[in-house]
Amino acid sequence: MHSCRLFLAACFFFLGSFPAILALPAQQAADQVSESQLETLAGHYVDPTESARGFDFYVDHGKLMVESARLLPVELSPASKTQFSIAGIGTTATFTLDASGRGVSVTLSDDPGTVYERAGDPIRHVFHDYIRSEAMIPMRDGVKLHAVILKPADITEPLPILLERTPYGSDGTTGASFFAQRPELARDGYIYVVEDIRGRYRSQGKFVMSRPLADHQNPAATDESTDASDTVAWLVKNVPGNNGRVGVVGTSYPGFLAMMAGIDPNPAVKAISPQAPMIDVWMGDDFFHNGAFRQTYGYDYVLGMESTKKRVAVDYGKDANGQPVDGYDYFLARGSFAQDVKQSGSRLLPTWKLFLDHPAYDSVWSSRGVEHDLNRVTVPTLSVGGYYDQEDMYGPQEEYAKLEPHDAHHENFLVLGPWRHGYWSSSSSHLGNLDYGGPIGTEFRAQIEAKFFARYLKGEPGFDLADTASFQTGSNTWKYYAHFPPAASLPTSLHLAGAGMLSWSSSTAQATASYLSDPSDPVPYRHRPIQPTYSQGSQWYNWLTEDQRFVTSRKDVAVWKLPVLTRDLTLTGEVVADIFASTTGSDDDMVVKLIDQYPADDPDAKMRGYQLMTNAEIFRGRYLSGFDHPAALTPGSIYEYKFSLHDVDHVFKAGHTVMVEIQSTWFPLYDRNPQTFVPNIMDAKPADYKPATITVYSGPGHDSALEVPVMPTQ
Repeated sequence: MHSCRLFLAACFFFLGSFPAILALPAQQAADQVSESQLETLAGHYVDPTESARGFDFYVDHGKLMVESARLLPVELSPASKTQFSIAGIGTTATFTLDASGRGVSVTLSDDPGTVYERAGDPIRHVFHDYIRSEAMIPMRDGVKLHAVILKPADITEPLPILLERTPYGSDGTTGASFFAQRPELARDGYIYVVEDIRGRYRSQGKFVMSRPLADHQNPAATDESTDASDTVAWLVKNVPGNNGRVGVVGTSYPGFLAMMAGIDPNPAVKAISPQAPMIDVWMGDDFFHNGAFRQTYGYDYVLGMESTKKRVAVDYGKDANGQPVDGYDYFLARGSFAQDVKQSGSRLLPTWKLFLDHPAYDSVWSSRGVEHDLNRVTVPTLSVGGYYDQEDMYGPQEEYAKLEPHDAHHENFLVLGPWRHGYWSSSSSHLGNLDYGGPIGTEFRAQIEAKFFARYLKGEPGFDLADTASFQTGSNTWKYYAHFPPAASLPTSLHLAGAGMLSWSSSTAQATASYLSDPSDPVPYRHRPIQPTYSQGSQWYNWLTEDQRFVTSRKDVAVWKLPVLTRDLTLTGEVVADIFASTTGSDDDMVVKLIDQYPADDPDAKMRGYQLMTNAEIFRGRYLSGFDHPAALTPGSIYEYKFSLHDVDHVFKAGHTVMVEIQSTWFPLYDRNPQTFVPNIMDAKPADYKPATITVYSGPGHDSALEVPVMPTQ
């Protein structure tokens, strides 16, 4: 749910200080630098490892200026002929010159490890003059919501409105932040509105996490859909110079809000783009996955969101040596989530209470499940998601799938890429250790997102996406499909055979694989130490791309492999786990991972032997008979665990190895299953947590397999 602004703040060192930079003139240095000397520094400087990440230095009226596609022009103040300070933020730019005295590289003091190299003449970008105003917009029940309105003063023709509704605060919205976060849309020219939802920041009313959909037969009822509709009606009527068309966009929680704007929408809403929306926070988004509670996220996010009307930082404290406490130890020592809450030092927050009182999928959660109301494509919808989204991978895939059968006019679109949560906002060609060969986020924003809104809000040509665009990993190419999964994709069983082998053929022989799952020594979900989710230096963002060798050798992880591939294997579509297993306990969790193991001689040294997850998911055993009906498992009985590992579009290259891993803990992202059935795991007692032996079965009658979507060989 977290805003993508964290990424931008990390990658663009100016972002958090735009207002200060623009407000403060450059300070005069005692040592003056001539205009001709400044001209020798002019150029387009790029990070050689990230070609789309760079800055443009140029001379304007005798002053050295810097800008980028995302950064409004800023004046630099000379400290010497090669060193310049950037007013207001304490950052220094230091140039290196060649033998002729021309600038060849520049470093920035807050990121000295990156050397930006001169790649050509400076590029000048178009920046509209966005004038900022604020409004308190009345809702149908009298509650007023705070909004910031940006209108480009240099564009005279009527413009559409682009609306983003958010729980994360609108006060920082400026023309500079618009260009920093959504450069292509800012450059295209829109009336941009960011609104605080009920009970957040400067808006009135009460905040309700993932507010349920109200009964729209009642004209007085309110929810995020009605608030969006009321906001749009007010904007179209009261903001001068608009063309009567509104688009709604948002990522994460704002993505959920964008989707809600498409349910019984205001007639002025002509297009929406829910990006990484939290469609169902129990089934597969932020707080639960198939009944397994996301302990660290449920703790951290709610504490940060509901403690006050504004975000607050979460801290696990310091150990005896003054070092930050590892989240693995922090949550293991507390045990159950009830103890997390009790020892938090906080009051009982509303969503924590929901977790404690409603661990199963009852009406509290189903009423928040947006997918139950996605029975019409009311407006053109562009859903966007990441194959490595650590927060809301489920949402956009489910949203598209639910709308697709109702898409009579071909206005339901999907974009998927190898992004973490919201990372399509970046211009990076990397994700963790993975290199995709180009700035795929920029390609999406320029070629798909910007053209989508231009078509439906301005009537401009250029948007030609038929249905789905997917950046295929392994081949590192964009693919375009008339439907997802494509018709050529064939669901094929990949069997878990004996002796740790995978096979394309079912076996006539029975085989088993067993491991002891011990809640006192759970499998970590990522490399330790584990920091608070959104803390400085947190490794939360890229954990789905981490090398799995750090757990593969554990005795509580079962492993199966195909022989080394002799030709490419392409999987495009949904991966489904169909596992037959028993436990000596009376409850369990089933974690299944599909992994691409790189060869030991891979050309990229950091990827040699790397075990990259392409798909992974968890299922809590107590819900095998129904998510609303937890029930104990019978020790020793064999049960079928069939659940989705979500979508994939990946080429397992020749020389690579396909792996499957199964385990029963994934801590502390997911709380530990006591492996002894208790009515409510949230308040399990220490004595309830017991080791159990998990056995996975293969062969006739209990043919454990992964159903994988195989594409024809090219």
